[in-house]
Amino acid sequence: MLSEKILEVLSMLPAATAETIYMTFVSTIFACLMGFPLGAYLYISSPAGLAPRRISYNVLSRLVNLFRSLPFIILMILLIPLTRLIIKTSIGPTAVIIPLSIAAAPFVARVAEAALSEVDLGVITAARAMGSTNFQIIRKVLVPEAMPALVSGLALTIINLIGYSAMAGAIGGRGLGDLAIRYGYYRFRTDVTIGAVIVILILVEAVQIIGTAISRRLLSKR
Repeated sequence: MLSEKILEVLSMLPAATAETIYMTFVSTIFACLMGFPLGAYLYISSPAGLAPRRISYNVLSRLVNLFRSLPFIILMILLIPLTRLIIKTSIGPTAVIIPLSIAAAPFVARVAEAALSEVDLGVITAARAMGSTNFQIIRKVLVPEAMPALVSGLALTIINLIGYSAMAGAIGGRGLGDLAIRYGYYRFRTDVTIGAVIVILILVEAVQIIGTAISRRLLSKR
């Protein structure tokens, strides 16, 4: 009897894990496409940036803080009309990608801003002395120098998205969160909930290990 329950749980996990990985991977791409340029602009326009713009920086910075402070479950509900407009549905892994991407983009922006701010000012000064433009400084100096920190921040972003995707399961997002809630909690199947949680922990640990390894490798090549 016990072995049958274990086999039943194991049969549920692969599909739910694949859905979680799909949601996390695609939303990470979109979050980076939105967040990295935003973070770069925040750095450039900051008081210590390449081209300070106090008003635009303060407005944009507050908007980023506002979106970061919204609980994901509330943001997901608020974005249901937009999700339905784009995907034609608000249920399923593909629909969840939109709120996941928008929720993670401000986090990516702050990660990028912080990573670029950590670059040694001496390197920037030397690039300016050689006649480099702001775009060249960003592309050839700031981004390569900040890459280890950017990779570490990206790993944290993916970990956050795994957690967000689990929360999305509460309102029809599917994946491991949906498995833990709908098949585990609502049906009093503690074994299903534990199985889903274990897989989530494994995914988080794998992302952390890979991110740390890549970041250290990049640091060693400097």
